[in-house]
Amino acid sequence: MTAVTCTIGDDTQLAGFESIRAWLNERYGIFYPPRKEDLLVHRLSRVLDRYALSSLQELARCIEAAQRPDVILAVLHAASTNHTYFFREPQVLDYFRDRILPQLGELPEIRMWSAAASTGDEAYTAAILACETFGRMEAASRVRILGTDISEPVIATAESGLYSQTHLEQTPTWIVGKYFQASGMGQSAIANDIRRMCMFRRLNLKATSYPFQQHFHVIFCRNILYYFEKVDQALVLESIYDVAEPGGWLLTSVTETVRDLGTRWTAVGGGIYRKLP
Repeated sequence: MTAVTCTIGDDTQLAGFESIRAWLNERYGIFYPPRKEDLLVHRLSRVLDRYALSSLQELARCIEAAQRPDVILAVLHAASTNHTYFFREPQVLDYFRDRILPQLGELPEIRMWSAAASTGDEAYTAAILACETFGRMEAASRVRILGTDISEPVIATAESGLYSQTHLEQTPTWIVGKYFQASGMGQSAIANDIRRMCMFRRLNLKATSYPFQQHFHVIFCRNILYYFEKVDQALVLESIYDVAEPGGWLLTSVTETVRDLGTRWTAVGGGIYRKLP
């Protein structure tokens, strides 16, 4: 099959592109500013090629008709950034391990949410750190971690628990030996007890009435907010606040600015926020 060459040099293609960009922003909070236009075009080109669509205008019509959920999911997967790895941003994880987990030690059940879980690296990292803090058997019986993402393919990867070496490049060798097993084809499988601590579901963060029956003691929302416009950042953070337990913690990326968004979260340190009891 010949790959589709995707450009937005004419008015028809531009209209299709702007329709898709607006749809991503309005429905899912995924914002591509003009400086990232070429990146989005490149990613949408892969969708055109995969589904034998001739143009961005045709892709936009396909989305508007809402009769091809496979195409819609492919656009969401292409537009969302899914580059992640285990033990990302250790300064935030060190605070989580050394300061937050010990404070949760007396709870009969510890509930965590990885709100932009991607392929599950973050959720499984939290599970491993809980095991190192509480002991493996105790953590397995008390810690429950939910990972959510808008992209169905990355949720499938998270559920599989299989990872290439690139996902483990920042993981200490002794952690890999303790919590992973070689699985062939250059992949490593997360240990079954760690996998059972985590559950993964598809969720649109912009659908800000979150369907959770229980609230969370720790919420990770890292490396996702800067894909939203500021108004959507604030709405998402406020909705996350509503599903945090009193005294619960929010962990963001150290590169994401939350302090100037006017939310109810109280800043504790770089990338660390708390819902006061």
